[in-house]
Amino acid sequence: MADTLKEALLDSSRRPNVVTDLANLIDEEVAGKGGVSGTVIKTGYGAVKKIKPGIISSAVDSLLDDFVAALEPIFADFKASGGSDFGAYLPTRADEASDALLSVTDARAEKSSRESIKKVYGKLRPKGKENVEEALPRLGKLIDRYAA
Repeated sequence: MADTLKEALLDSSRRPNVVTDLANLIDEEVAGKGGVSGTVIKTGYGAVKKIKPGIISSAVDSLLDDFVAALEPIFADFKASGGSDFGAYLPTRADEASDALLSVTDARAEKSSRESIKKVYGKLRPKGKENVEEALPRLGKLIDRYAA
């Protein structure tokens, strides 16, 4: 198993596949949302993708280094504990992991010059932590595939 997330996810030979897999994970998470809040998420997500096709993969790629840095301490703790299933471990650190990931997207949204992106992000952000926490098992499993 890789010693660091940087080693596992940012290697130039793996990065394109990591980006594609993460974009697909986001698509699957959004598609699986239900209820009124799910409709809001799907609508906002669809609007963002319509504004700029390819934006999800592009955003994932541009944020990946920061996401990896944000999760690296959690991965280090996982490794230090002798863990072998990051997909099971990551949700046990849901509060910390979701805050770390959202701090990256919050900073990026704040810096955006596109008001449409800021507006959509602002509408989606209140449920952000809950949505990120729900995605952590799947994210952990994806990381396991690359870290193995």
